Amino acid sequence: MAPTDESGQAAQQSSPFGTTPPTGPPADGGTTGPNGRMPRWLPRAMVLALALVAAFQLGSWAFHQVTGLLINILIAFFLALAIEPAVGWMASRGIRRGLAAFIVFIGVVVVSAGFVTLLGSILADQIIKMIEGFPEYLDSVIHWINTHFKTDLKRVDIQEGVLRSDWLRNYVQNSATGVLDVSAQVLGGLFQLLTIALFSFYFAADGPRLRRALCSVLPPARQAEVLRAWEIAVIKTGGYIYSRGLMALISGAAHFVLLQMLDVPYAPVLAVWVGLVSQFIPTIGTYLAGALPMLIAFTVDPWYALWVLIFVVVYQQFENYVLQPKLTSKTVDIHPAVAFGSVIAGTALLGAVGALIAIPAIATLQAFLGAYVKRYDVTDDPRVHGHRWRGEGPGLIARTRGLWARRPGAERPEDPKDPEGGGPGQDSA
Repeated sequence: MAPTDESGQAAQQSSPFGTTPPTGPPADGGTTGPNGRMPRWLPRAMVLALALVAAFQLGSWAFHQVTGLLINILIAFFLALAIEPAVGWMASRGIRRGLAAFIVFIGVVVVSAGFVTLLGSILADQIIKMIEGFPEYLDSVIHWINTHFKTDLKRVDIQEGVLRSDWLRNYVQNSATGVLDVSAQVLGGLFQLLTIALFSFYFAADGPRLRRALCSVLPPARQAEVLRAWEIAVIKTGGYIYSRGLMALISGAAHFVLLQMLDVPYAPVLAVWVGLVSQFIPTIGTYLAGALPMLIAFTVDPWYALWVLIFVVVYQQFENYVLQPKLTSKTVDIHPAVAFGSVIAGTALLGAVGALIAIPAIATLQAFLGAYVKRYDVTDDPRVHGHRWRGEGPGLIARTRGLWARRPGAERPEDPKDPEGGGPGQDSA
């Protein structure tokens, strides 16, 4: 029988070299050999990992489900910030805050509904006129083709070919099946507008209560910072909306003068359309706004559409480089490149909503950071102003003269110290 130690285990046999290999201590954490039991912490770790994965999946699913609601709340919050100055002014005059918010919302709804109604009547009228005049346009095009290409086309043959074509039949079938989808989208859009209006009204009417509820869960030092950020957001968002409204008024007046001079029908409503769309839809709003006046001007005279296009392009440059910097210098003072980048980033994140709220959001963040970032006086260096050091070397004109003087066969300039015209390294006779 082999000798055993005090623990009852058999002693290891000696090695051929007469030494006994050392026995390692048991591993910590309860791990055992191949025939041992499972560690106690492993089932709990597996359950915890599965619970974390399930919680993450559930949270991701819930976030995707309420993304539309969160975007509507974000739009409503910025809209409430935009009307906050008007509501606050009315509340300071003794009007209850809820009534003041209701009056402002009613005014916005009435103006928007009137504008949409007038614009819809214009579009319907123009579409009817275009449909009625389409045979004349088609006859003129057919006559031009027959004259220049020696063909014998007829309007009746073209109409019959179009009516019997497969693509028209497929288009009618797809349109009939898509009526329900369009109706659902319209109802969904109305419900979304109602949701935004409701949340905006609550944010504007209960603004002080919302601020108190937010500050009640923060320490006093943080409360001042939150209130300061809120005030900056109100100032920047309201200033952005009001400056855009002023530019929309100027743009509408300028385009009204042009359309009235060209005798384009519905000039007042078209001017309002151009002013609002060009200012409140970033980047592409100008081109969308100018498309409708160009279309209606084309129905009067094709050359009028060209004049409208030229005026839109010229006025856009005037607005970008002259009008907009002066009107937004005190409200939304951000660099044009930063504004353009913020619009692109907002569009990539939230689509059209992000493009609309990107500029006031970036202006608020810039103003808030500017209040806490320490700034220093800039040194009086010519390079700060875009100039070079005078001692850095000869200027462009001096270098050009030197290259011209060193060309082959050129006479060397006279040294002012040498009366005989010798070079600086030559001895005079």
